[in-house]
Order: sequence, then C-alpha cells, then structure tokens
Amino acid sequence: MLIEAFLEYLAFEKNYSKHTIQAYKTDLIAFKDFSAVEFDQEDLENIHYNQIRTWIVSLVNSGVSNRSVNRKVSSLKTFYKFLQKIGEVTTNPLASHKALKVQKKIQTPFDQNEVEEVLKLLNEASDFESIRDRLIVELLYSTGMRRIELINVKEKDVDHSKKAIKVLGKRNKERYVTILPSVYKTLEEYLSEKKAYEIENEEALFVTKKGVKIYETLVYRIINLYFSRVSTKAKKSPHILRHAFATHLLNNGASLNSVKELLGHSSLASTQVYTHNSLEQIKKVYNKAHPREST
Repeated sequence: MLIEAFLEYLAFEKNYSKHTIQAYKTDLIAFKDFSAVEFDQEDLENIHYNQIRTWIVSLVNSGVSNRSVNRKVSSLKTFYKFLQKIGEVTTNPLASHKALKVQKKIQTPFDQNEVEEVLKLLNEASDFESIRDRLIVELLYSTGMRRIELINVKEKDVDHSKKAIKVLGKRNKERYVTILPSVYKTLEEYLSEKKAYEIENEEALFVTKKGVKIYETLVYRIINLYFSRVSTKAKKSPHILRHAFATHLLNNGASLNSVKELLGHSSLASTQVYTHNSLEQIKKVYNKAHPREST
C-alpha cells in the first residue's frame, strides 16, 4: 500500500512521467523482494540502513554498475522521504548514505561538419520519410529539444506567426523554442508532404507513412543511421545531437544561462556537463592565438 501511495504521489503531485514512475516502482519492488528473501521482512517502514547496505553490496557483487546502484538507492531514499512526509517513519535510513563513486563519462558531441554532412545526405532525397527525417535532425540540432519532447510535439504547438514551437519538457514545464528560417522552410515542406499523403493523424506533428505517431526507437534509429555514415564517434544518438547543440552554442559565445533556458534545464548544474568540450575548444583557441605561444 505504501509503494502504491508513493507512486500516486509521484504521478499527481510531482508530475513525473510514466517512464520515471515505472523505474521507481521497479527499484522498490526489487528491494522489497530482496528484503523478504534475505531478512524475511516485507515491512519496508521498519528497514534499517544495515539491511539496505546488504542489498547494495549484493547489487555490486552481481555486476550492477555503481551508476545504476546509485540510481536504485536514490529511488529508495526518495521513497523514505515520502514516508517521513506522511508520518510513516521518523527518520530516513538513507539520510547519511554516501553515493558510490562513479567515473564521469565525457560524451563527445558531433562536430559541425558532421551535422552538415548528414543534412547533405538528407537533402539528396525528397520523399516523405526523407523530408521528415531531415526536419527531425534540423529541429534536434537547432533547438536542443529532447527526443521525447520532439515526439510529443503536436501540429497545434507550432506558432507559424512567431516561427516557434511550444515544447512540453520534464515535469510538464512548457517552453518555446525558436525555429530558424531554414528549418521553418523544411517544416513547411514536410507539412505539405504530410497533407499530400492524406495522413489521417493531424494531431501529432511527426508521424510514419501510416499516420502513426513516431516513437523513441524510431528517432534513435534515424539519428544513428545517418550519423553512422559520417561519424566514427562511439555513440550516435539524439542526446548526442542535443549535446552538440549546447556545445556549439557555448563555443560561439552563448552564455551558460542562455543555453540553460534553451535546453529547458531547471538548474545550471545540469547545463554545466556540456561545458567540458567548449572549454577544450577555448583552450585550443587560446594556445593558438596567445602571443606567448609563438615565442
């Protein structure tokens, strides 16, 4: 009952997505099952930290990465904060827990030449799917919107007079992203093709030929397919294109605060992960241009 109440709290008070809520549910049920087997205890409000620590050790020993363990423990910690809030527990057993150390992954964004090469490839064809895919790449790169945000854009979210799109971000936070003139031209071309195909789904902006709203794996496949032809980078995903958007803006003088707003981040801490590559670029420019370099 407590887990169900917690999940309802996440859905209705915190406005978390179904995907996020499912992740919390999976983590909590996994811990509950572990407690039942290891300690013959299903009563989660009477769990002690030593029991949780045993669970953490078992996860690490079974090969679960430190990053994944931290995420699972974070789910549990949030659950106990909720139990404190509703008076089911007086203390959070994870209040003093320190997260496991994780090695920071520096993701390398696509460079501008790679993006341009992909757009050239997409310009070679003029069928419905090619125009749609080109618009997907152009919007992800020129606005920095998340994959799920792009998928959920409706035709009515496009403000043609202001050349902007209303985007629904994390925790149902709305923001507007500007459409560049060249991208707007592709958008008009796509909408014209969509109408010509007499696709019945007029609500979702992006659809398949059959009128089905596009989905996450399809967007991933589109980005991976085209960027695999021009890039040797290890990861080729919509998120790396978002990463490129932020990095290229910072490289060209945009402020961190501006990029934060464009990305739809709630704090600067989330945006700062994109500064590594821009700092590397600044170092290169500095080392090349500083007068001491030539002495």
